[in-house]
Amino acid sequence: MYRILKKKKLNPTVTLMEIEAPFVAAKALAGQFIILRADERGERIPLTVAGCNKETGAVTIIFQIVGGATMTLNEKEEGEYIADFVGPLGTPTHVEGLKKVAVVGGGVGCAIAWPVARSLHELGCEVTSIVGFRNKDLVILEDEFKACSDRMFMMTDDGSYGEKGNVCVPLNRLLEAGETFDEVITIGPLIMMKFVAAATKPYNIKTIASMNPIMIDGTGMCGCCRVTVGGQMKFACVDGPDFDAHLIDFDEAMKRSRTYQEFEQKAREKHCNLFKKEVK
Repeated sequence: MYRILKKKKLNPTVTLMEIEAPFVAAKALAGQFIILRADERGERIPLTVAGCNKETGAVTIIFQIVGGATMTLNEKEEGEYIADFVGPLGTPTHVEGLKKVAVVGGGVGCAIAWPVARSLHELGCEVTSIVGFRNKDLVILEDEFKACSDRMFMMTDDGSYGEKGNVCVPLNRLLEAGETFDEVITIGPLIMMKFVAAATKPYNIKTIASMNPIMIDGTGMCGCCRVTVGGQMKFACVDGPDFDAHLIDFDEAMKRSRTYQEFEQKAREKHCNLFKKEVK
């Protein structure tokens, strides 16, 4: 069992937790993830390691409340326990030797982009962060990004905060002005990463996308997290989650991501109905 040390609501649908997991905290690096179960009968869900404290043994996770499993997790409070917390899994994001990088994050994907930006900053890299959200109410980790960025662009789709537009607006502006980067690292919705890759390809700028498809076992045996990269099948849990964005078949990935939408909707409805019965 793993104790919840801290719980913080970042916005109406996103929660931060610190979990007491010293063995994971001792090894985890930016870009890696864990798989947890909120309780003994719970669904296995992958979550990126947003941070870790080797001294206290605390691992930070940030999750969006979208289905039954994350609803159950979000109902737990500080001092309570979750059943399983396995990791670190996946290949760490390559950050060594990079001198100038643009980190492009969207929505809850910013929870993954932030530790990457922080690691780059700690290594002395010049970091340009571009983060985007649908509106002001959904903004997360703004101060954290500012602390590890040489430049930061805040975007909202409706213009309610920062600059109006998607993340490609400032990215295209920088590229058209002659800005160059050793790499662009993008993490967020598949459609966003697809357009980021399309923006950088004409400039021949290496672009890395973090793929977080459906995962079950996290060891490459189940095959659920397969993605097509450069015409070859890869497993995000063991080969990734980072891949060359210019080689990813994003259209296939988006189609596969919708496979379980109906199941997820039923799981949400079932969870809500059970909660209502318990309240009565």
